[in-house]
Amino acid sequence: MRYNYAAGEEKVTPFSPPLLKGDIGRLRIMKGISIIIMAAGLGTRMKSNLVKILHPLAGMPMLAYTLNLSKSLRPEKTIAVIGHQADKVKEAFSGYDVKWAIQKEQKGTGHAVMQAKNALDNFSGTMIVLSGDTPLLKKETISKLIKSHKSKGNRVTILTTELNNSYGYGRVVTNANGKVERIVEEKDASDAIKKIRLINTGIYAFDKDFLFDSLSEIKPNNAQGEYYLTDVIGIAAKRGLEINAVKAGDSDEVMGVNTRLELAKAERIIRRRINERWMLSGVTIIDPETTFIDDTVEIGRDTIIYPNNFICGKSRIGEGCTIYPNSRIIDAKIGKEVKIKDSCLIEESKIGDKASIGPFAHLRPHTELGRDVKIGNFVEIKKSIIKDGAKANHLTYLGDSVIGRNVNIGAGTITCNYDGFKKHRTEIGDNVFVGSDVQFIAPVKIGKGAIVAAGTTVTENVPADSLVISRTKQISKKGWAKKRRRQGVY
Repeated sequence: MRYNYAAGEEKVTPFSPPLLKGDIGRLRIMKGISIIIMAAGLGTRMKSNLVKILHPLAGMPMLAYTLNLSKSLRPEKTIAVIGHQADKVKEAFSGYDVKWAIQKEQKGTGHAVMQAKNALDNFSGTMIVLSGDTPLLKKETISKLIKSHKSKGNRVTILTTELNNSYGYGRVVTNANGKVERIVEEKDASDAIKKIRLINTGIYAFDKDFLFDSLSEIKPNNAQGEYYLTDVIGIAAKRGLEINAVKAGDSDEVMGVNTRLELAKAERIIRRRINERWMLSGVTIIDPETTFIDDTVEIGRDTIIYPNNFICGKSRIGEGCTIYPNSRIIDAKIGKEVKIKDSCLIEESKIGDKASIGPFAHLRPHTELGRDVKIGNFVEIKKSIIKDGAKANHLTYLGDSVIGRNVNIGAGTITCNYDGFKKHRTEIGDNVFVGSDVQFIAPVKIGKGAIVAAGTTVTENVPADSLVISRTKQISKKGWAKKRRRQGVY
C-alpha cells in the first residue's frame, strides 16, 4: 500500500512477501495444519473509505502481517476470507501464496469461516483461525498454541489473555474447576460476565472435522443476528469435550485494530520492534523514539541513524553509513560508507559507496550516483546518472542527464531539459569542469575534458578539451550611478 501524496489518495501496489527464515525443527512440528484468516469486514470504526486490512502499518498493509505469520508457519493451505473491496485486496497481495474465499454478506465470524470450507476439501488436520486485524501477533505465540493443541489432542484450543479493561471483547466463561465453558460476546454479556477479565482473542486451533460439523449447528440467536464462531466453544462443552486454553503473555500482541487510535498504538509497537531488531543486529539508532523504519527495509551493520529520519519502502542501506537528522529515504539502494547529511529527500535512487549527499538535497526517482560522488546543499537531481567522483556542491538542478567521472558542476548550474512538450537529455563527458551559473539547453553533449566558463548558456555540442564561453561584453560607464543619484532617481 502506498500513499500518493500528489493526488491525496491511497494507491494499491502489489505487495510481495519477504523471504522468511525458519529452522527445520520448527517446520517439522507445523506439518498437518491449514490456516483461515478472517479479513472480510470493512472496519466501520476506522471512518475510512479504505477497507481496514489495507491500512498501512510501518510500510505494509495491515493484512500483510497476518499473511507473513501464516507463511512462516508453513501450512498446507492458507485461505483468507475477504469481502469488502475484495478486488483491491487481491491486487495488493498478488505476490502471496494464498487462496481467497469471498464472504459476500457479513453474517458473523462463523459464517466467514464457512466460506473457506470448499477450499479445504482435500485437507484433514488442524485448522488455525487467525484475524487480519491482529498485526502484532508473534510466531512464538501461535507456535505455542499449535504445540499445546497437538500435544493434548483436544478438538478445540483457544488463545486467551487478561485485560484490565476488557470492554468490547468476548469474555471467556469458565466453571468452578477453571475449565472453559463458553465465550460470550460484549453485546450479549450480562453485567456479571462483563466483569470477567479473561478475554477471547479470536485466535483458535480446531480439529477440522469438528469445526465444520459444529458450524452447521450454530444459530444466529444473539443481539446481532449473526453466526458466531465462538458458539462452537459452547457446542464443544455440551458434547463433554475438554476445551484447551493457552494464554498469551503480552496482551498487546493480540490487540485487534479497529480504530485509528488502535492503528497508531499498533504502529508504535511495530516500529519499536523493528528498531530493536536493527539495534541488536549492529545498527546504531541514536533515538529510537524519533526514528521510523519500515518493516521492509534492510540496513547494514555499523550504520548510524540520527533522530527524525524516515526510512521507507524497500530501501536497502549498506554497512557503515551515517544518516544525519531529518531525512526521508524511500525505496532507495544505498551503498557502503555513504553520508547523508541533514534534511534530504531521496526517492527511488541508487547511491554508490562513499558518496556524500546534502544537506538539503533532493534525489528524485531514477537517480544513480556512483562511488565518491558529492551532492551538496540545495541540489536537485532527477532521472540522471552521476558517475564516480563527480560533484555538484551547491544550488544546482540536473535532470535527464548523464554526468561523467570526476566532473565538477559549479553553483547555480541547471539543465534545461523540458521544452514545453518533451524532455531532452544532457550528456557531460569525464573530467569536464563546469563553472557557476551555467545553463545547458538540452539536448546537448559536452566532450571529455572540456571547460564551461561561468555564466555560459550552452546551446550546442562542445568538443572534447574545449573552452566554451558565451557572455555579452561587459560595459562600465564611469560616474553614471553618481549622476543618477543627483537626479533623485536612486
